[in-house]
This record gives sequence, structure tokens and C-alpha cells, in this order.
Amino acid sequence: MSRPGLRERKKTETLRRMQEEALRLFEEQGYDATTIEQIAEAAGVSPSTFYRYFPTKEDVVVQDEYDPMIVAAFRRQPEGAAPIDAFRSALAEQFAQFSPEDMARLRGRVELVLSVPALRARQVQQVVATERMIGEMVAERTGRSPGDLEVRNFAAALIATWSAGILVWVEGGGQDDLTAVLGRCLDHLEAGVPL
Repeated sequence: MSRPGLRERKKTETLRRMQEEALRLFEEQGYDATTIEQIAEAAGVSPSTFYRYFPTKEDVVVQDEYDPMIVAAFRRQPEGAAPIDAFRSALAEQFAQFSPEDMARLRGRVELVLSVPALRARQVQQVVATERMIGEMVAERTGRSPGDLEVRNFAAALIATWSAGILVWVEGGGQDDLTAVLGRCLDHLEAGVPL
């Protein structure tokens, strides 16, 4: 796995700094009372830089660098691996790189999304984009069209599985290993979701 270049690392650092400062300010003074100007100032960037990374205030919470990283990890999986196995391995690879601080930040973001109606609405749009991205990756791997019903259904089921696992993880206080929780969810999906 190649290390990102200096420019990409600086972009990721800037994104994280803005997100961390935003989350700190939201916790201190509330989501609605915090302005983009305050976030930019706390992160040491201009408001125009903020907008280059995040089109809206909601995006500073719901967007992250994880989707492109999961895409790259998925594409590194063996060509013959079934999509669900490739996603399982890609997630394990991704979360193995997370520090305890990364996990705490993820948990804090999910808790904030659950508590602010505007963020929940924006998260729905983000989920649609991620679902489309997953459909394209699965279509590419399987030689099918991203518009095929089965490809779209798989992508939607995968998103629902991840969402359920992340909610269980957050509700448990983030104490469980998120990779293990998501692995159990994928196993359940792969088994046909028996009860």
C-alpha cells in the first residue's frame, strides 16, 4: 500500500483540523450557534478554504475522507473475491489504520448527526452518494451495469448493514471493536439475514 503524497496528506490534515475544530465548537456552543467563520478561524483557515472542503456547515460533520479510502482498499482486493468478501477485507484494512482518536471522532460525528435534524437530512444525501459509489464498484467487479436491480439492491443492503452496525456500536458507547461489529453484520447479510 503506497503512502499518500505530501499534497494529499496536507489536504487530509486540513480536513481533519477543520472537522475537529467544528466538533469542538459544536460541543461548546451548540450546532446552530456555531458559524462557518468561527470554524474557519479556529482551524486557522479562511472561510473560502472551508467552502473548498465543505460546501455547507452540515458537510463538515457528514463528509470525510473515508469513502475514497474504502474505494482504494476495495480495489486492492483480489480480483476473484466476491464483493461482500472484498468489502469485509477493505473495511478491516481501513479500520486497522484508525487510532483511538479517529474512532472517538467517528463516534462523536455519528452522535451529532443523530441529534441534529439538519445533519440527519444531509446524511441521507451522503448515503445516497455512497450507495451509488458502492454500486459502481460492485458493477465494475462483477461486469454488470450499476443500474441493474441486483447491483443496486446489493449496494442498498450493504449500506443498511453498515448503518445498523455503526448505530449498535455508537449506542454501546463505542466500546466494541467496530470492525468486528461490521463483520458480524456482513456475515448476517451474507447468510440471508436469518432470524
